[in-house]
Amino acid sequence: MSSEPMIPMVDTLAWHGLIQKELKQAATRVLDSGRYLMGEEVAAFEREVGEFLQASKAVSCANGTDALILALSAAGLGPGDEVITTPFTFFATAEAIVRVGATPVFVDIEPETFNVNPVLIQEAISERTRAVLVVHLFGLPARIQEIQLLCEERSLLLIEDCAQSFGASVNDKMTGTVGDLGCFSFFPSKNLGGFGDGGLVTAKTESMAEQLRVLRNHGSRIQYQHECVGYNSRLDEMQAALLRVKLKHISRYNEERKKVAEYYRSCLQGMDILLPAGQEHVYHQFTLLTDQRDQLKECLSREGISSAIYYPMPLHLQPVFKGLPMRQDLFVAEQVAQHCLSLPIFPGMQSSQVSRVAETVSGFFSQEKEDSTYWLAGAIS
Repeated sequence: MSSEPMIPMVDTLAWHGLIQKELKQAATRVLDSGRYLMGEEVAAFEREVGEFLQASKAVSCANGTDALILALSAAGLGPGDEVITTPFTFFATAEAIVRVGATPVFVDIEPETFNVNPVLIQEAISERTRAVLVVHLFGLPARIQEIQLLCEERSLLLIEDCAQSFGASVNDKMTGTVGDLGCFSFFPSKNLGGFGDGGLVTAKTESMAEQLRVLRNHGSRIQYQHECVGYNSRLDEMQAALLRVKLKHISRYNEERKKVAEYYRSCLQGMDILLPAGQEHVYHQFTLLTDQRDQLKECLSREGISSAIYYPMPLHLQPVFKGLPMRQDLFVAEQVAQHCLSLPIFPGMQSSQVSRVAETVSGFFSQEKEDSTYWLAGAIS
C-alpha cells in the first residue's frame, strides 16, 4: 500500500478552497434574510443561470431527478408514450420516464463518445414515440444537432439530460438549449455542484416554463388553488445563494478539468486504452476503456488512488427493466460497461496528484506484455 495521501475521485475542500469567504458571505446573507424558500436568491440564480446558458427560460427545482420528471410531465408525456434514450447512463434518466407512466426505449451508444447513436434512434422510432431524451454523458455533448434535425422531421420532442454537462457547448450553443427542454443536476460532485441536492430545467417557451413552475409547486399558481397534481420540488434559498457563488467561477472550473484531462491524455497515448473523443468536453468524468479494468482498479487502490466504474450495468439489464422488450441489440453499451473506468478529476486537483494518477496508470500498462485491446479494434464499432 502507498504511504502517499489518498487521492479521491472528488475533493470538495480543495475545489472550494479559494471561494470559502464568498460562500460564507452568501450563507450569512440567507440566514440574515429569514427567507429560505422561493425568495430573491432563487430568482437571481434562475436569472443568472439563464444568462450564462443563453437559455430562454430557467426554472429551478429540488434535484436533478425531479428536473427530468418535471420536464417529461410538462411536455405531457405519460402512459402509452415511448421515449427513446440511452441504456448507458445513471438510472434516474430512465426512472423519470417510467415515473410519468411512459416507456423507455433503449438504443445503443457510440464507443467513441459513450453517447447515444443518432443512426439507431432513427431505427427505433415507432408510432408511439413521442420524445427523445438525450444524455450528454460525462460532460461530452451527444450529436445533438443531428438528433434535433431528426426530431424536427418526425415531430418529436427533444429533451436533454445535462446533469453532467453544465457549461459544455456545441457550435456555441450550450447543452440544454438545443432541445425543447434541458435538465440539470447540482449534486455536489457535478460541474456546477451545490452543497446538497438541486436541479433546474431550461425551456424554450414561456408557456412551458410556466407549466414547470406550476408543477414544482403542487400544481398551484395561486396559494391553495391547485389546477393539477404536481410535485413539491423547490430549490431552497441557501442552495441558490451558494450556487450563485460557484456559477461565477464555473468557466474556470471547467478549464481546470480540461487541463487535467489533457495531461492524462498526453501521458496515456499509446497505452492499451481507448480514450473517448475529447472535443467540446467539460470532463465531469475522465473515463477510459480497457479489458484490464479490474486489475487496473486494484492497482490504483494499492497506490492510494480512487477510481470508479460508471456504470457497471447498463439500464436494460437492470432487474426493474427485465420484462421490457428490446428492439435492438445493445452490445456496445454492454461492452463499455464491462471495460470502463473513471479516474479522479476535479477543480483544485494538484499537479502532483494528476502526475501520480497518470504515472500509475501508464506504469501499469507498461508492465503488461499481452495485447489487451483486441476487442477495441473493431468488435464494438
